[in-house]
Amino acid sequence: MAKRKVVKVHNKSDKPDNVVMKEHKIKSDCEDLERNLPSFMRGYFAYLKGNVLPMTRLAYLHDVTFFCNYLIEETDLTKAKEIKDITLEEFAALKAVDVNQFIDYCRSYRKESDDAVYYYENGNKTLARKKSSVSVLFKQLYRDELIPKNITDGFDPIRVPKPGEREIKALQDDEVMIMLDAVSNGAGLTDKERQYWEKTKLRDKAILIVFLTYGLRLSELQQLNVSSFNYQRGEFTIYRKRGKESVMPLNQSVTGAIRDYVENERPDEGIAEGDEDALFLSMRKRRMTERQIRGLVKKYTSIGMNVSRHSGYSPHKLRATTATSLIGRGNSIFDVQELLDHEQVTTTQLYAKHKMNTRRDLVKDMEWEEERKGKKD
Repeated sequence: MAKRKVVKVHNKSDKPDNVVMKEHKIKSDCEDLERNLPSFMRGYFAYLKGNVLPMTRLAYLHDVTFFCNYLIEETDLTKAKEIKDITLEEFAALKAVDVNQFIDYCRSYRKESDDAVYYYENGNKTLARKKSSVSVLFKQLYRDELIPKNITDGFDPIRVPKPGEREIKALQDDEVMIMLDAVSNGAGLTDKERQYWEKTKLRDKAILIVFLTYGLRLSELQQLNVSSFNYQRGEFTIYRKRGKESVMPLNQSVTGAIRDYVENERPDEGIAEGDEDALFLSMRKRRMTERQIRGLVKKYTSIGMNVSRHSGYSPHKLRATTATSLIGRGNSIFDVQELLDHEQVTTTQLYAKHKMNTRRDLVKDMEWEEERKGKKD
């Protein structure tokens, strides 16, 4: 078996090596998927590369790969045994009803391996993305004059609640305080969790403080380096999802939490090769993965809300917590938009509608039963 090649970065840009490496990994994953898809989709590949964000491109290619697998394994619409062997003629013969049946299949399906059976359930948001992935493919094939007609008008609509119709999920201020108490003193942790907490409490606290202060996206926090921080200037640098560099100001809480972790808990030696500059390290002295950070946040938020670990919040809901807390304190929507890097202010306005204590304050003066008792006395 051929020896696996070591990937090295020759980086002459201003971006840190880990950011460049992550961008390369996404690009490489996209190219791997494209190599296994039929060659007549080249125009679709070029469209995605030039018009959507890298992670969206990757998601669309996964969806189209899944659609092609569905054609092979679940239908008689192709004679191909491998995805790459599906012909343009077979694609041209597909009808809107065939795609609608695929979307319906995606709602709930099962996959069986040698040792397990997996059941999958998808909500309307995921279904809408899968439909969009396939729709863009068929539209591009039609534009390239590879298929005779655009069948996408016949695709069934998928009802996805508008952002304003969804309840914004965020921690309330008192729940934030409970969560920070837990990470500071270990309250609410199981005996097993406390064993790990003793070794990682400064790291965990720094992660939560950074999330809560800046509303960072998970990927933005995960990619932070020790060298990202300039304490003399009171700032640190992050890289947004569109590759944009942003300089964020430090406050006392964040500076204290980060320096406490780096100086008193983060290991100085034995760090995995390539991760020497990574800010947040796992117990194995490697850059923490997004999955590890997500699990950490779910654990501490569940303590703050007094719910099961499974019901804890994701890092994105800490982003919502930052937004609602800032707006609730009277800060400008446009300033919050800038901090959170929302493309449209309408996104930020969703959080303005959800001022955490508004409903609670309104009902405080509506204590009918207490008023009734008071009159009797």
